Amino acid sequence: MDTQKIGTPVSGTSSGCLCGEATEEEKLAQLDDILSQYRDVPGGLIPVLQMAQTIFGYLPEPVLKRIARAFGKPLSEVTGVVTFYSFFNTVPRGRHMIRVCLGTACYVRGGKQVLAALREELGIDVGETTSDRTFSLDVGRCFGACGLAPVIMIDNDVHQRVKVSRLGELLQKYRNGDK
Repeated sequence: MDTQKIGTPVSGTSSGCLCGEATEEEKLAQLDDILSQYRDVPGGLIPVLQMAQTIFGYLPEPVLKRIARAFGKPLSEVTGVVTFYSFFNTVPRGRHMIRVCLGTACYVRGGKQVLAALREELGIDVGETTSDRTFSLDVGRCFGACGLAPVIMIDNDVHQRVKVSRLGELLQKYRNGDK
């Protein structure tokens, strides 16, 4: 197959489209193209890590090893960069990211209980993803809505005055694709 972006027409396919998820080989080929462009660029490691995360959805160890080799750096150095910056993920993320605010106002007004209820409801801990890859759970320190605490964010949606008793109903909207 010719190298091309996923979703562009392909001659010889019945639909003319490679819709859906790229194969692992296609993702690695895309990464190799990026590495060939950036390996000699000063400061190129972080942009490559960002692009790799976009391609794979997270940064698995084999990808980090490939990037380290291309940049001539030890794996420990690349892993150090990845673990230093909070926007990099080394585990697969769910379709929906849930962040619970644990800033002072949210913590005092029930954020800790909301987090405990989400852990129980989802069967995961902070930093983990549900087995069906629907939800990932994380915490934040302040979302700027202290007067409306406790607050959670699901993707880019801010939910204010969250009640533990209504979490199941809220999550169901995301499971059903209503949000």
